[in-house]
Amino acid sequence: MSVLDIAAIRQDFPILDQQINGYPLVYLDNAASSQKPNQVIDAISDYYRKDNANVHRGVHRLSQRATDAYEAARDKVRGFVNAKSDKEIVFVRGATEAINLVAQSFVRPQAQVGDEILISHMEHHANIVPWQMVCEQTGATLKVIPMTQQGELDLTTFDDLLTEKTKILAIGQVSNALGTINPVKEMTAKAHAKGIPVLVDGAQAVPHLAVDVQDLDCDFYVFSGHKMFAPTGIGAMYAKQELLEAMPPWQGGGDMILSVSFDHTQYNELPYKFEAGTPHIAGAIGLGAAIDYMHKLGIENLAAHEHQLLDIATAKLVAMDGIRIIGTAKEKASVLSFMIEGVHPHDVGTIFDQQGVAIRTGHHCAQPVMQFFGIPATARASFAFYNTVEEVDALVAGIKKVQELFA
Repeated sequence: MSVLDIAAIRQDFPILDQQINGYPLVYLDNAASSQKPNQVIDAISDYYRKDNANVHRGVHRLSQRATDAYEAARDKVRGFVNAKSDKEIVFVRGATEAINLVAQSFVRPQAQVGDEILISHMEHHANIVPWQMVCEQTGATLKVIPMTQQGELDLTTFDDLLTEKTKILAIGQVSNALGTINPVKEMTAKAHAKGIPVLVDGAQAVPHLAVDVQDLDCDFYVFSGHKMFAPTGIGAMYAKQELLEAMPPWQGGGDMILSVSFDHTQYNELPYKFEAGTPHIAGAIGLGAAIDYMHKLGIENLAAHEHQLLDIATAKLVAMDGIRIIGTAKEKASVLSFMIEGVHPHDVGTIFDQQGVAIRTGHHCAQPVMQFFGIPATARASFAFYNTVEEVDALVAGIKKVQELFA
């Protein structure tokens, strides 16, 4: 049994208290974007109602309060991932922007023809396309770690792909399409043994796992706020300070400078060198509030409840005829991708919506995964800590309804 009071927690999420097509909303699309508690909504609202002003450049009281709240949020992110210093935390729009930043500012200046960039077969498009762009720009080659039919990485082949040509290993900690938890700490150690820097895409990990970047020893760690109960349009990049100091800015503008003349610009100190323009102040404050909320409940408690739901749902689907689960790794986060025999996933999603059940259907921005399994798409149910066993039952009932309609 969960140690969390799920009924009380659900009261914190106003969006859950509604009906869709006459049915209570069952929200099982958390891997795409999670819902926001009142604590986050109120933090954003309070900023706009009481403290709305630009940060870093004002001597008046509102600007000072806004700056204090913004920088306090940065320190919460630092603690959340256990970085050494606030200088190692850069606010970005999300994991996608962070990966592009690393690709263009860190890898592109040093990559050339003959070099290789190593990713895996199960990556989100956000951890594929930026590296393809660098390869087009520099003549480097993209290499891909293969995976198995269970949805696990082929680590033997991974060892062979790590060579003196590899400029960076960019790897997702958790697959959004399969739920697979990859052994990124071990993979990072192997890469570092050959002098290869490592970027970890943690967008799907931070809502479900306690993250310690010093323990992982990765060089870059990126994530988005909207998947961890924070606002859209905000995320963070952790990077080792010595790397950030050596990297050129990715974007130019206000706040990332110390002085500007027509002859020369002196860039700001870390982390502001990488935060050009007015930042998403409210988003950062909301992200800090989400971190506070998760810490209050206990990330280990959240993960345990979600695993319980995943185990129950998996067992129920395995027992059903005509269901194929896509992604059966031993180590998984709370993602359940499946196919219903004879029914296109988009039809599944439409029928589920008629029952008030929100799931994701499609390729989940992971088309190479779909191609690997020889399918066009999957239906994906993904759980958060505010989901219940009764909502798992609604998922099963939805599958039975689909099967009845297509019988």
